[in-house]
Amino acid sequence: MRLLIADKFPEHYIAEFKKLGLDVEYSPKLGENDLPEHIKDIDILVVRSTNVTEETIKRSNTLNLIVRAGAGVNNINIPAANQKGVYVTNCPGKNSIAVAELAIGLMISLDRRIANNVMDFKNKKWNKAEYSKAEGLFGKNLALIGVGNIGKEVAKRALALGMNVYGKDISRIEGVAIKDFSEMDQILPIADVISIHLPLTDETRNLFNEKMFSYVKPNSILINTSRSEIIDESALIKAVKEKNLKVGLDVFKDEPEGKEGEVCSPLQELENVYITHHIGASTEQAQNAVAEETVKIVRDFIKSGIIAHWVNRAQRTDSHYQLVVKHFDRPGVLAAIFDVLRKGRINIEEVENVIFEGGLAACCTMKLNKAATPEMLEKFRSDKNVLSISHLSL
Repeated sequence: MRLLIADKFPEHYIAEFKKLGLDVEYSPKLGENDLPEHIKDIDILVVRSTNVTEETIKRSNTLNLIVRAGAGVNNINIPAANQKGVYVTNCPGKNSIAVAELAIGLMISLDRRIANNVMDFKNKKWNKAEYSKAEGLFGKNLALIGVGNIGKEVAKRALALGMNVYGKDISRIEGVAIKDFSEMDQILPIADVISIHLPLTDETRNLFNEKMFSYVKPNSILINTSRSEIIDESALIKAVKEKNLKVGLDVFKDEPEGKEGEVCSPLQELENVYITHHIGASTEQAQNAVAEETVKIVRDFIKSGIIAHWVNRAQRTDSHYQLVVKHFDRPGVLAAIFDVLRKGRINIEEVENVIFEGGLAACCTMKLNKAATPEMLEKFRSDKNVLSISHLSL
């Protein structure tokens, strides 16, 4: 089985992959345009920030698992993976502390104008009077927009600094993420510091537009260490100029996909905007934690078929009925039941067969798109290998 790592990855954990008997190709400089030529005979792909496009997935012959060595999966074409039955997984929560540390670091840096201090010193300029005007973060109001794993870690550190922390979280209804930002007009006007920690979805794309910036307090600090697309860049630039916002970004529009090279952005012209190189998760501690989880995901997959943190598993299927069959654990028992359902043109949307201690009996739970008929149920019950039958509407 072949594994391709298309981003920087700790050497120690590459060795762990090899211990699993995998044929490992380590090519950390591959970009999204290079992947299609390398993916043909790859079974498992590991990426961090490299984009996995529809073309890459379509060009693969044996690809079965994509692991995002990080939290978000917006750099992976999920619809294309769904069409080819490729598992997509991630490592949630493993880099939360690292991102939180950067967010706090940007807040302090902007308040104290640390980067400007350093640049003036490098340019042989001394201006203590200018840089002695910081507000300080103690007692300031922090609005966390998104209170997931990272947001919670930011909150811990902000509270330790003596800040007042407010949160706007993502609610969930019937297992589907529903983004409700109707209260932003209440939280943003009182916030001295705003820190964004949201996933990129249709609801969060360009969330911070001109209307949202109209709620933002003048002279406040805005931090984004999540996804660049959450902020409308033109609206941001306008707000920086009109409201004297101080902005710290670890992500920005048209960020270079490559690992090094030139960069050009209108944000470079704004003194109050600090940019870091999309390094939120890039501490040795975080990368080791993510790498360890990535190895665990791959190990579980090849040893037991378990898909940990499977993100493109259907949350809802077309199943409206459940059939539970307790049976003797013998060859052919389930095959006979499946055959009856097949002849009745009933599709099994999901199935799980669990063995009781001792290996004599088992319980198979099936989610069906249509109800089994009374005749089918009677046929199942008459099988001497079937212990009991339960059939209900979901």
